[in-house]
Amino acid sequence: MREIPWKQPQIVINCLEELQIALEELRIAEEELRQQNEELLITQQRAESEQKRYQELFEFAPDGYLVTDCSGNIQEANRVAARLLNIRRQHLIRKPLVSFVVEEQRRSFRQLLNQIPTMHRVQDWEVQLCGREDQPFIAALTVETVQDQQEQTIGLRWLVRDISARKQTEECLRQVQLQNLELQEADRLKNQFLAMVSHELRTPMNAILGFSEVLLRRFHHQQDLQYAGMLERIFRNGKHLLTLIEDLLDVSKIQAEQLELHLEPFNLAELIASTIDDLRSLADQKALALQLCLPDSEIAVVNDRLRMQQVLINLLSNAIKFTPAGSVKIEVLELPEGRLAIAVSDTGIGIASTNQSQIFQKFWQVNQSTTRQHGGTGLGLAISKALIELMQGSISVESQLGEGTTFRIEIPRCIKR
Repeated sequence: MREIPWKQPQIVINCLEELQIALEELRIAEEELRQQNEELLITQQRAESEQKRYQELFEFAPDGYLVTDCSGNIQEANRVAARLLNIRRQHLIRKPLVSFVVEEQRRSFRQLLNQIPTMHRVQDWEVQLCGREDQPFIAALTVETVQDQQEQTIGLRWLVRDISARKQTEECLRQVQLQNLELQEADRLKNQFLAMVSHELRTPMNAILGFSEVLLRRFHHQQDLQYAGMLERIFRNGKHLLTLIEDLLDVSKIQAEQLELHLEPFNLAELIASTIDDLRSLADQKALALQLCLPDSEIAVVNDRLRMQQVLINLLSNAIKFTPAGSVKIEVLELPEGRLAIAVSDTGIGIASTNQSQIFQKFWQVNQSTTRQHGGTGLGLAISKALIELMQGSISVESQLGEGTTFRIEIPRCIKR
């Protein structure tokens, strides 16, 4: 007779153990299911958050965004796109985008639209769009394909940006650049004209001066003072006119960057002394004292002798011209690193602080009227500044009204080629 199973202790124990194992596996499965549900919930929340973020980006983007099918029929549109096309968003849906393209560009728009699925992306495609009952505007379109898992194009994403203001700015800039080119060409022609006229005037003027000097010596020899005085005025005014012609020629060369220095070694102290001697008669006419302060030793330099003298004459003659009484002084100082300073000071009328930044401009004078007391073209300081900079130096001014002016030049002893 068989024994009843529940009366067999080992069988009962085995059943209980298997039941316990099954319950444990069930709890594990339940825990895994709970974790999967939590992960699914988190994923769902993330997806909803991403969708919300995408929707916010789509809605509040500064540019217009559209989603269309492959034929260009609008499926989605943000607020900016609706505003650009001047139509409510619900009325945009299912409308072909080509209907907002100006009529003369629709054919080319359709042609490129048909090519987009194979191109995948088109950037900065400029098209004229026109909203409902609105003026056309220039739009920059960026188009990108939307693909499914099989990499088949199922739609298009469009970024629409109004670039009318940028185009207007670019056109204004183009006009300004064109005007600048025209001004540069006019300036080039002006410089060419000045150079040509100066060259053509210099030759007959030199002849006039030469013959005037010959006649002046003859009438002085014959002691004919009346004709000698006339010839002296002709000679003096001719020299002045030749100086103006030379200034115009220098200006044209400077602007054309054709002015070159002819370097040679010479004693700067001797050049300054001889220049002062040449201008002493002008100072004597106004009873001005000419003072010269030089180092005891020779000032050996390598520079352009004639151009250096031209700068000195400009500064000294200006100092004499604008000093009614008192003195004019020129001083040379040794500077470190092989440089020299030349200071030309006067006790003249001075220059207002508001005008000091302009005195080196071409044709500029404090008194611009035709009735001004002091003559000149206003080129001397501009030419001097250009020459000093060509000499790898600098020029500056310090002045006070009624107390005089000091021009200070700093140049190297030896100019590097």
